[in-house]
Amino acid sequence: MIIGERLDAYINSLDAGMTPFLEELEKKAVEGGVPVIRKSMQTFLRLLLAMKKPKRILEVGSAVGFSALLMAEYAPADCRIVTIENYGKRIPLARENFAEAGREEQITLLAGDAADVLKTLSEPFDLIFMDAAKAQYINFLPEVLRLLSVGGTLVSDNVLQEGEIVESHYLLTRRKRTIHRRMREYLYVLTHSKELVTAVLPVGDGITVSERVAVSKNDGSSEEA
Repeated sequence: MIIGERLDAYINSLDAGMTPFLEELEKKAVEGGVPVIRKSMQTFLRLLLAMKKPKRILEVGSAVGFSALLMAEYAPADCRIVTIENYGKRIPLARENFAEAGREEQITLLAGDAADVLKTLSEPFDLIFMDAAKAQYINFLPEVLRLLSVGGTLVSDNVLQEGEIVESHYLLTRRKRTIHRRMREYLYVLTHSKELVTAVLPVGDGITVSERVAVSKNDGSSEEA
């Protein structure tokens, strides 16, 4: 946790809640050990959706579909969402939840490794939500930027690794070192890209919010929109 537990609990206590379906889905996911976005992230996404009003959303990492359904609920009614999931056991659960919520026409789930699926997409997206394997963020980024429209927003969740991002990798277990190194690289690329304006925020387990302000030219320079 990035901020203190008492402060986090107080902020969460101010949350006005979601629809009954989303509340129940969140409860079932937590009871089943399925990770869902934290309360603070839920609140932030609702605010961002109200501000940006995206018409096309791409989500990398569906799990059981909770965050896609949250975005469908609070985005404009004509918004379309594409979500990618690679874990076979969760794919049918997500599709079942989309159908139960009456959102199967609005949300398209693409099964497979995002590294492969992203290459098959061509239409630009107004909002991209990155919430998949943290070590793969940096590998997904070139295709994600290709798909992010100018003026579009990229949101990446869980980027501060419960605060371990500031630690020396020598203090981490061997299993965590690759994620640590790749996430630091990801954060550096986002915050130093000429195509993006990025803020790193202590929301939940840390998020980045990046606005696409320019596109790269063939000579490696960038051109503002």
